Amino acid sequence: MLQFDLLATDPSSHARRGTLTLNHGVVQTPIFMPVGTYGTVKGVMPRSLHDMGAQIILGNTFHLWMRPGTEVMQSFGGLHQFEKWDKPILTDSGGFQVWSLGAMRKITEQGVHFSSPVNGDKLFMSPEVSMQIQTTLNSDIVMQLDECTPYWQGDKSAGHITTEREARTSMEMSLRWAKRSQDEFARLNNPNALFGIVQGGMFESLREESLAALVAMDFPGYAVGGVSVGEPKDEMLRIMAHTPHLLPAHKPRYLMGVGTPEDLVQGVADGVDMFDCVMPTRNARNGTIFTRYGDLKLRNARHKTDHQPIDTTCTCYACAGTSGVSWDQGGREGFSRAYLHHLDRCGEMLGPMLATVHNLHYYLNLMSEVRASLETGKFAEFRSHFKEDRSRGV
Repeated sequence: MLQFDLLATDPSSHARRGTLTLNHGVVQTPIFMPVGTYGTVKGVMPRSLHDMGAQIILGNTFHLWMRPGTEVMQSFGGLHQFEKWDKPILTDSGGFQVWSLGAMRKITEQGVHFSSPVNGDKLFMSPEVSMQIQTTLNSDIVMQLDECTPYWQGDKSAGHITTEREARTSMEMSLRWAKRSQDEFARLNNPNALFGIVQGGMFESLREESLAALVAMDFPGYAVGGVSVGEPKDEMLRIMAHTPHLLPAHKPRYLMGVGTPEDLVQGVADGVDMFDCVMPTRNARNGTIFTRYGDLKLRNARHKTDHQPIDTTCTCYACAGTSGVSWDQGGREGFSRAYLHHLDRCGEMLGPMLATVHNLHYYLNLMSEVRASLETGKFAEFRSHFKEDRSRGV
């Protein structure tokens, strides 16, 4: 089941406000989706995800197939019951993870042969296998198996940038895999929604061919893949500006694996409804914190004696404690930068947990502010203030 309702559009850009109804709930768009690779968003209790306003999270088909395996998932009736998450879940197809195995895999028309990174077993992933695994996971949104077209062919130092011919060969196989994914999804009578993935590398004409072919297949939703795969930032922004708004207006649009707060706001302006990225969780574990006023490097010595919270305007648990009141509103219950700096220096697990809570809260709150600006017709004004604030510095 999938229903997408378009509620508002922005006259100065391709930005739009909508609702996405799925089998496990309604998602307000534009939305950021926290990444839960192994059936958990790293360092965050499920209750905290609810409290910070997460509406939909991701699971990783490839890794959940490796561990704990489909038999365990089947015994729980899917991923929701296994990880105790009662809201929607999107699962990726496993294509990106197989691509990232490099020399450990061999891609053919039939699928991908590879050695398990867990125990070395010889395994095979095909569009049909991906659909079977995702059906067992019972994810609300299922992604087709595609070949993730890299920016670099081979090692960056010794390889070459993917040519148009190479990108076409990859894109056309992804289209054939899209049809096979669709056929297997229907054969399995999966009650959820299957998304097609637009490929074509950094070539606009190939993106348009891929998009037109997928639209003709009439998927319930569409994703733009093959970005944030090693290309320069300006190349990614060029494809973001070109492709999403060409997708059908009455269906949801998902930009895969992107990105920074600036990328999200720009992506919304380019017509994107759904985003995911590991940045807020991964960067938190490495001491980089996203705030309204720029990025904070928690490991810098200047934070050793700083009594301020991460962000004085933030109402997350790390910044405001149980009161949910930011410092600039009079709240004083949050944890100081000095304390988080100390936890990081000591290798205490509470440090990255609090940093992750903040980063995810910031991303989700950013999307909430974007939605509010679209509802009131003030998205252009919001973008201007956002850029000004983020460049101010912390």
